[in-house]
Amino acid sequence: MDWTFEEFRTELDALNPSVRKKAIEIAKDLIEKEDFSKEKAIKKAVVMAEEWFYDLEG
Repeated sequence: MDWTFEEFRTELDALNPSVRKKAIEIAKDLIEKEDFSKEKAIKKAVVMAEEWFYDLEG
């Protein structure tokens, strides 16, 4: 399913483009595989994507 996160646009727009893309990927997986609500999925995904990015940066 193609999820849109328009209601979270301001939250996502503040992120680095790489982090934003990763957060959307993670949120989609959480919604589809873990049955998260959009709100919970995007919040958890932002944290996970930021951690992913910091791990890349070393």
